[in-house]
Amino acid sequence: MTSSSFSRRSFLLTLGTGLAGTAVLAACARTGLGSSNASYLVYVGSYGPADQENIVLYRLTPATGALTRVLGAKGGAAPSFLTVDTQHRFLYAVNEVDNYQGTPNGGVSAFAIDRKTGGLTLLNQQASGGTIPCYISLDKQNRHALVANYGNGTVAALPIGPDGQLRPASSIDQHQGHGPHKNQTNARGHCLLPDPAGKHFFAVDLGNDTVYGYTLDASGKLLGQSGPAFKAKPGAGPRILTFHPTKPLAFLINELDSTMTSLAYDASRGTLTEIQTLTTLPASFTEWNACADVHVSPNGKFLYGSNRGHNSLVVYAIDQNSGRLSFVEHVMLPGKTPRSFTFDPTGRTVLVAHQQSNTIVTYFADANTGRLTPTGTSVELPAPVCLQVYPDFLRS
Repeated sequence: MTSSSFSRRSFLLTLGTGLAGTAVLAACARTGLGSSNASYLVYVGSYGPADQENIVLYRLTPATGALTRVLGAKGGAAPSFLTVDTQHRFLYAVNEVDNYQGTPNGGVSAFAIDRKTGGLTLLNQQASGGTIPCYISLDKQNRHALVANYGNGTVAALPIGPDGQLRPASSIDQHQGHGPHKNQTNARGHCLLPDPAGKHFFAVDLGNDTVYGYTLDASGKLLGQSGPAFKAKPGAGPRILTFHPTKPLAFLINELDSTMTSLAYDASRGTLTEIQTLTTLPASFTEWNACADVHVSPNGKFLYGSNRGHNSLVVYAIDQNSGRLSFVEHVMLPGKTPRSFTFDPTGRTVLVAHQQSNTIVTYFADANTGRLTPTGTSVELPAPVCLQVYPDFLRS
């Protein structure tokens, strides 16, 4: 399979057929943070085979960038995206398939977390309310799982019981329309998440270039705004939205035209207004590329996006007054298809998952310049595609 023909659907079909001291001190100086023995937990979702441990837990030491495997668990078919509740009792994962128990759905799985080991015990599963679910988040009260379905362009809310188990979807909304790109033959939900206050919810649809705004009522029904929260350029293929940690700003990475959009966020109305759109690629690069993930550094100074094809992270500085972006650097990665990356909460380290190279690598982040430096750490596992970092809540 060539990179130009790579797609989620073709990759899933392929899956179905089987599958130190001085450097650390220098890095601490660059990040502006002292040496620390603090650690974090990293749950990794993947496209690993269903009969193997395809959700893996690592312990991250930000001072060194080291990842130490804690354990693995079987997450079912393609547990590609996952999240954990705020009390770290339950983990929820989408099962990125188009047939769930003989119905045209994907799956969503709920697991109990062993607070001593980090191990997972399956609680139950539910249909995702659409095909090929690719994103899951929770509302601020951990009462609903919010799922975006890529295959048929729906978004769904699934209630969560006090025992952590998922209930059948209480609300499913079908997006309509398509775009000019060959990958936009129909609506394709790619992201559904709450805003920082938990008041508004936003669904990013790659297939029709739209960001939809919702509220969620007490019964678990998604109530749509009268019009789009934001319309991207036709053919842009918006993929994932993220918010600034302190400013009324949001950022949208566009998969199909390899751009990044800075947005002003009106939290009272739940609307987004374009400030600026920039390319994620060097002018000299003319080959196939598809953007993937987007994150703001914890200090709010820098924005990062991943390029699949160019196999890089693009780094921008964020003007704290205007929200405008200025290019800092492209970080060329040692692997292929950086589907997911993330920061640890201190901002000291960045973790990058290479889907097609089966590796996770870590970098030190400079808090003052935004630039990244390799830590020298790399771990191997099959097709990692989601990285979620949490405080080290395990009890000995």
